Amino acid sequence: MRKVTIIGDGGWGTALALLLHSKGVEIVLWSHDPEYAEYLDNNRLNAKFLEGVVIPRGVVITADDAVAKDTDHALFAVPCKYLRSVAEKFQDADFNYIISGTKGIENDTLKRPSEMLAEYFKTSDIGVLSGPSISYEVARGYPAAIVFAAEGNWNKEIQELLTVQHFRVYTSEDIVGVELGGALKNIIAVAAGISDGMGFGTNAKAAILTRGLAEITRLGVCMGAKEETFRGLSGMGDLATTCMSTHSRNRWFGEQIGKGCKIGDILAETEMVVEGLGTCKSAYELSRKYLIEMPITQKIDEVIYGGKDPKLAVKELMTRDLKDEDYG
Repeated sequence: MRKVTIIGDGGWGTALALLLHSKGVEIVLWSHDPEYAEYLDNNRLNAKFLEGVVIPRGVVITADDAVAKDTDHALFAVPCKYLRSVAEKFQDADFNYIISGTKGIENDTLKRPSEMLAEYFKTSDIGVLSGPSISYEVARGYPAAIVFAAEGNWNKEIQELLTVQHFRVYTSEDIVGVELGGALKNIIAVAAGISDGMGFGTNAKAAILTRGLAEITRLGVCMGAKEETFRGLSGMGDLATTCMSTHSRNRWFGEQIGKGCKIGDILAETEMVVEGLGTCKSAYELSRKYLIEMPITQKIDEVIYGGKDPKLAVKELMTRDLKDEDYG
């Protein structure tokens, strides 16, 4: 029987642990916090990140690095800003396959999660799992489809490993596109949330999703991704989910900004990491590096890091020079 370690005790990591356990896979769920690992092991409820879902006794929960390293495959499901420090802990482990379930772009280095992981592990078999996958729904067995990107035939093996009746996995070889789609959509979700918080309607949100996808695609193609990837699950699919779901913390974060709340106060309300916060800074730097026009990303950066009034940001977006509708 295969053994998989899920590195990260958040909602996504916990949901994946439940999914794989349901297939009879031996699962280790690793937490960075020994006290919380003990709490999870005793109570079998992830109250912080996935409330109301019972973790079966068959799932091993630990903060012991040695226990987590004794496995066939590793699936990283930690926030992007912690990925490097966590990967360093496990760099001497002999994992066969490494799967990144992390969505983001590292500040300063502007590296994608798979690029960070490649710095710490000898294996070239590093793949990316992304797509519309709200953990609340996955953990409860609601139907979902996602994409796994890797180079080589082993992506078929992971496809089979992760697929269950309610969770369908597609494969791709476009690691760059799948990874960027999963990261950049969080910025657009913040914009969609701001629109909700300001009381705008579905017309506004449709415009944000459509033009947001356009700028995500522009940057992605410039960085080597395939254009068609952004029309798929990790592009349009994940974008739609994150911009519309009431369980999306990025949309929620933007909504609070739109209502006039201060960013520090908003972040103090949640245990979860808002990935769009850090990704926005990285994406805006990438847009300047590659000379790619990303107006929504730019305005979200100005609101978050420059203190710009969201009402002014909306006005500036709506009064930009007129142009043809294209993705180039």
